[in-house]
This record gives sequence, C-alpha cells and structure tokens, in this order.
Amino acid sequence: MGWCEEWKPIFAMLAVNVALAAMNTMIKSVIDEGMNRLVLITLRQLVATLFMAPIAYFGERKTRPKLTVEIFVYLFFSAMFGASLTQYLFFLGLKYTTATFACAFLNMAPVLTFLLALPFRLETLNLKTKAGIAKLLGAIICLTGAMVLTFYKGEALTNTSHQLVASEQQQGHNAGYSTKQWILGSTAYLAGCLSWSSWFLIQSKVGKKYPALYSGTAMIFFLSFLQAAILSLVTEKSFSVWALKRKLEIITVIVSGIAGSGFGFLAMSWCVEKRGPVFTAAFTPLVQIMVAAIDFSILHEPLYLGSVLGSILVIAGLYFLLWGKTKEARSSAAKTVEENGEHQVQLQTV
Repeated sequence: MGWCEEWKPIFAMLAVNVALAAMNTMIKSVIDEGMNRLVLITLRQLVATLFMAPIAYFGERKTRPKLTVEIFVYLFFSAMFGASLTQYLFFLGLKYTTATFACAFLNMAPVLTFLLALPFRLETLNLKTKAGIAKLLGAIICLTGAMVLTFYKGEALTNTSHQLVASEQQQGHNAGYSTKQWILGSTAYLAGCLSWSSWFLIQSKVGKKYPALYSGTAMIFFLSFLQAAILSLVTEKSFSVWALKRKLEIITVIVSGIAGSGFGFLAMSWCVEKRGPVFTAAFTPLVQIMVAAIDFSILHEPLYLGSVLGSILVIAGLYFLLWGKTKEARSSAAKTVEENGEHQVQLQTV
C-alpha cells in the first residue's frame, strides 16, 4: 500500500500529460481543417462545465461558502485569464506553428509566473543565496530560450517529403511555415503565457477567498463559456460555424472538455496538494516530448533547429528555477524546525 501511495501522483501526472498531448494534437488537426477557434473554446468550456457541475453540487453542497460580489469578480477574471483569453491566444498560435512549438512555450509559464509574482511580493529573490542565484539564472535562460523560439526558425531537421504529402491533404497548406507566420504564432503564444501566468496570481486570491475547489472550478468554466460564446456571436455572423461536421471535431470538443479541462485540472490540483507545485510543474516538459513524437511520426510536422535550441534553453531554465525553489523551500523548512526547537528549549528552561 505504501508503494502504491508513493507512485499514485506520478501515475496521475503521466496520465494528465498523455491526455494533454493527445488533446493538443487533436486541436491542431481540427484548427488546420478549418474549425473556428472561438467555437471550439465555447463548446469545450460547455462540456467542462457539464462535467464539473454535478461533482461540485454533490461534493460541496454542505461546505460551499457564500458567493459575494467580490468573489464573483475574482472568478470572472480568473475565467478570462485562465481559460477564455489564454485558450484563444494559444489556438491562434496553433494556426501558424506546430503543437510541439506550442508546448515549448507552455514550459515558460512557471518562470513568467515567478517574474510576475516578484513585484506583488508573492515571490522573493535573495541573490545572496545559491537558491536565489539559481532562480534568477533560470529566469534569464528561459527568457533567452523564448527569444530563440520567437525570432529564430532555422533549418528543417526532418525529411520534408512526408510533410509535402501531408500538406496536400490539408486543404493545400504549404509544407512548413513562413517566418512571418512563425513570429505571429510566437507572439500569440507569449501573450497566452503571460495571460496564463497572470491567472496563477488571480487564482491564489480565489483559493483564499473561495476555498471550494470543485464549485469554483465549475463557475470558472461556466463564466469562460459565457465569455467565449458572447465573443463568438459578436464576431461570427454565420451560424454554420457552430455545426460540427466531422467526427474528429466532435471527439476533440468532448476530449478537450473532459480530459483537458475537467480531469486535467482536478488531477493537477490533487498532485499539488499531495506532492507540491514543484513536483507537478516538473512534468510539464513531458507534454512537449509526447506531442513531438505524435507530430513527427503521425502528422509529419516539420522540426526546426530554432525549436530544438529554444526548447532546450526553456527546459534548462525551468529546472534551474525549480531547483532554486526546492532548495529555498527546504532551507525555510529547516529554519522553521530549528526555531521551533530553540523555542521549546527556552520553555523547558523557564
């Protein structure tokens, strides 16, 4: 039983990463085939709401706190930055780049969150310690990797013959992507990462003011559904975009709504509770590796030198930052234990 409890979080994060990798690849496919991004977000959030609402109702009906105007405002902006805006920007980037490239930018989220948290004093940076130096170095390396991903495309490292055949089957798209498309997609990803990182700061407030995980999540999904639906109805005049014409579109909406939003969020929240945020964040690069395997072996997407170099820098920077945070947390815990021990000795002396 002890062995099982020890490995449960690892198996959970591996399952989440497999689900996210499959979801990202499916979303890339339906977007390339012409599915409207806002419609995809709207329907996906509707499925996630329907999945989470019964869990929230039956699981927290006796412990759910009162919903005030202040909490509603926090939930509204949490839905906007954590779901609607972030998803739209990432789906926009997927139109112009590959799913592997999108995952490389996702690895930046912990570093950007750290940088955004500094001015709000939610994070500290002590350059007199090894942990502080590692955190700063990790942030610099990660941002350097982001610049490489954005502005350096490089040569294609994979055989383009398969890519040409695949492109002819995808409504006449060109094999590969132009530099202009690459920069546009990168800009959308960077903005999406900033939005996603801002959500962590907002959500930290939500968790304190409204400590009902399932109910808060269900309301966030519902609010993001309303936000995406309103924007879709305003920008899209034709109702034909709402019709899901292919099986892959239907499957993508259901899988991304349940696996990506519902199961993924709950599993990651559980892992954070059991093993901490550092453990959970450390699994992020696995999504990129799994998506890359699917991209190159099944979808025959091109692999560029800039993507490889930038991804290496981003992942290296991420782990420098995580190492610094881990060391800092251990030092803080050891200091607390030492202070408690001294306090007990003083009490015994008195």
